[in-house]
Amino acid sequence: MKVGFIGLGAMGAPMAGHVAGKGLLSVVGNRTVEKATRFAAEHGVNAATSAADFADCDVVLLCVSLDDDVRENVEALAGVLKTGAVVVDHSTVSVDTARWAAQRLAEAGIGFLDAPVSGGVEGARNGKLSIMVGGDAAHLERARPALEAYAARIAHMGGSGAGQATKAVNQVLVAGINEAVCEGLALGEKLGLDPEVLLPTLGAGAAGNWFLDKRGATMLRSEFAPGFKCAHMLKDLRIVQGMAKDAGIRHTAIDQALADYAELTDRGDGDADTSALIQLKRQPTSA
Repeated sequence: MKVGFIGLGAMGAPMAGHVAGKGLLSVVGNRTVEKATRFAAEHGVNAATSAADFADCDVVLLCVSLDDDVRENVEALAGVLKTGAVVVDHSTVSVDTARWAAQRLAEAGIGFLDAPVSGGVEGARNGKLSIMVGGDAAHLERARPALEAYAARIAHMGGSGAGQATKAVNQVLVAGINEAVCEGLALGEKLGLDPEVLLPTLGAGAAGNWFLDKRGATMLRSEFAPGFKCAHMLKDLRIVQGMAKDAGIRHTAIDQALADYAELTDRGDGDADTSALIQLKRQPTSA
């Protein structure tokens, strides 16, 4: 199997590194070519300068930021990949974009999986991501050896778009947990509780969760290196809010989180970790 990887950011670079470690990676690409060149030199693979450099790949993995990035890459790959190849998109984008990509590639005889991931930068580095997949089961089996390089769990959720739908649900839970943890720890600070005692006590009971475990101590020290950026959470929540409106459900948790991450991004904290939310919770109310 020859695997290509496009998008060597905080998540993509370690994911591609795991594929290289399995001896499957052939070529990497990135919007900033210099980053791809450095990665390629470190891992003994090729650096792409155009879509044509992926022509021999059996599987191409995408991990980019925006719907437009996915569409641009899919359009380029549709013109160069061989029949029977599979493109796997790990980005968080809309269901509509996922379904468009599947249709566009199907026209060229190429498979497509929308396969967003959860687990954060730590999960990417440790090769322990949860992958939620939409698309044809046969395409998933073809791509599985590459996905297993960085997966703790691979779940086939249904047809095209089902992976992104699952990620939307994931982001609602993540955003709501972030709101609760940041608000709770801000209250703990104001009440004068010792964080070295408070954090393990909370973590040992019903309040325990991934965000508290991974970000509790750092946010109490006002350290907000990402992680997952506030601006990326804002982008995801805008997608999720639209889906929730279309579905006709109440979405108060989404609305509150979206407003908070919009405020953080507007004031210049878009590149900070999502745990920077505690800065808003520390502020006194206007009442």
